[in-house]
Amino acid sequence: MTTTEAQESKSPSELIDGRIRELGDWRGEMLGRLRALIHQADPDVVETWKWRGVPVWEDAGMICTGETYKAVVKLTFAKGAALPDPAPLFNSSLEGNTRRAI
Repeated sequence: MTTTEAQESKSPSELIDGRIRELGDWRGEMLGRLRALIHQADPDVVETWKWRGVPVWEDAGMICTGETYKAVVKLTFAKGAALPDPAPLFNSSLEGNTRRAI
């Protein structure tokens, strides 16, 4: 069985669990904490897995993605530019007209 076939036989939630485990460091811990906060904020959120390995949270459309890199864990909000940000929390993807990220 190839990696792609193995991934296709698992649910998106199982794939996200696997990503958190495979990271095995602060990034996995942070992704897990962010995932829990997303579920707390929206109990009806649906987890999906897109673009060859990106956790995505949706509810009547895409809410955000959870991307892990060597030095950062990034939440990208698909329609973040349309959201008020009085704190301000968004600190990445600021140049576009649609997305915003933390």
